[in-house]
Amino acid sequence: MAASIGVRHTLHQPSMPHAAVANNDPPPNTPEPMMPLTEANPSLLPRAPRLALPLLGLLALAGCGASDQQFAPTCPQLKLLADAADLTRMRGEGTDLTDLVLQARITGVKASCSPGKGGSVNAALNVLIDATRGPASTQRDTDLPYLVSVTAAGQPIDQKLFVAALSFPANVDRTSTVGEEVTLSFPVSQSRPITDYTIYVSFRLTASELAYNRRKR
Repeated sequence: MAASIGVRHTLHQPSMPHAAVANNDPPPNTPEPMMPLTEANPSLLPRAPRLALPLLGLLALAGCGASDQQFAPTCPQLKLLADAADLTRMRGEGTDLTDLVLQARITGVKASCSPGKGGSVNAALNVLIDATRGPASTQRDTDLPYLVSVTAAGQPIDQKLFVAALSFPANVDRTSTVGEEVTLSFPVSQSRPITDYTIYVSFRLTASELAYNRRKR
């Protein structure tokens, strides 16, 4: 079942989290041209930290498409928060490789766009995640929390937390998963073109997970 974020009416007015940091609380198809997924420009994220990071490049996307009878609409920008594109879980306060429980990375977003009612644009996306089980792991099933956030003209207007279930088969320490379909509807007008909107994708990290990512760079 598809989950949806209705940007027509804001679910809540979130402050964009500091590179998608959690406060240690538990985490609750017809492809056509590509919609590029790039590193987020920190100037577009109010109260987000300034990121001086290398470009992540284009990731695997299905693209924006419509039916054969109509042209595909212009899509919102799709960006990845570079500070929160990786998730590394360690055992306790350990920092050694032997303390590694899990490493995961958002490798792409499968996305498509289509015309909506009243001149709106509908977008559907699935987040693609690769993961590696570390030597300190004691289980083969885990959940990976990630965020889909939307800004309009640089201001955060909507955000929702999702959880991707991950399972490592026996004797397998590397696997991948695809998040549930997220659908979004963008109201478009002369004063609010579709290019005003940006979709951000990131893991939801604890403070220690974010600090680890920043130390690596």
